[in-house]
Amino acid sequence: MTDTLWTADFELTGRQVRVKKTGAQVPLDRQTLIGVARWLTLYLPVRARQLATSIVPGRPAVWFAPDQPRPWYLIWAAAAWSGVRFADRPEDADAAFYFEDATHGAPPPAACARRFNFECLDISKSRVAEVFETVFGYPLALDPETHVGLAVEKGEANGAHDGCVVQCPAPRRPGRVYQRLIHNAEGGAVLDLRTPFVGGRPVAVFLKRRPADQRFANLNTTVSLARPQEMFSADEIETLSRFAQAMRLDWGGLDILRDRSNGRLYVVDVNKTDMPPLILPWTDKLRAVSRLARAFRTLISSPDAQP
Repeated sequence: MTDTLWTADFELTGRQVRVKKTGAQVPLDRQTLIGVARWLTLYLPVRARQLATSIVPGRPAVWFAPDQPRPWYLIWAAAAWSGVRFADRPEDADAAFYFEDATHGAPPPAACARRFNFECLDISKSRVAEVFETVFGYPLALDPETHVGLAVEKGEANGAHDGCVVQCPAPRRPGRVYQRLIHNAEGGAVLDLRTPFVGGRPVAVFLKRRPADQRFANLNTTVSLARPQEMFSADEIETLSRFAQAMRLDWGGLDILRDRSNGRLYVVDVNKTDMPPLILPWTDKLRAVSRLARAFRTLISSPDAQP
């Protein structure tokens, strides 16, 4: 699929747009149109920079497979901003990236010496919780049939936003996972720390706030940008980096929550195909993309970056 035909990823059905790859249904309403307009404020300057750098000789090339990232993904913006070329074949590329919006992966063969995310094959909620407990030393997952109190119930799939709060003890439902309810609310809003990682290190933090009664919704009230050192201690950054490395994540976003009752961090989600928050102020969008672009260029170019 080429960059110029990305509109074929969607299908208009009545007043909804269906994403063919995932089956997700997006309502064609005022809120969606506002989101598209906000996305364009980032896409247009990134696309302009991509065109301006296209005449620069000697640019590195990356082959993405099985899917080429569309312009609404952060990795597309980082690659385009950094001047990286999108290769059509692995033999024409300096590096290969496994890119697929799937919870369980099966990457294609790639002959490139540098390969990224090819070993990050399971980002299910249960796998994230398992690796989290191993690295951090305290649990996220719980047994709903023995736990007493509130808990979070959600599906295994990435990006489903189907979580809900349940009272335990409760019977375990098939296909669902159960986790500790993180107390990350302040002033009636919950705070999620979406943190893009590149090469096993955090690059930026998106502070995403939404009403506490909509904690599982994919709708933010405000989003601001911070540096990792402003949100995490040095020891926390090292532990988070060990988590990303244990997940075999070369590029992707971690959803991190800080429990206000004890100060602990919890990684509740891993996303290999993350997107920029649309309501992030325009200047912060460009700052974030610029930081990610530098990290991405270093990742694919440095011999020491290959895991």
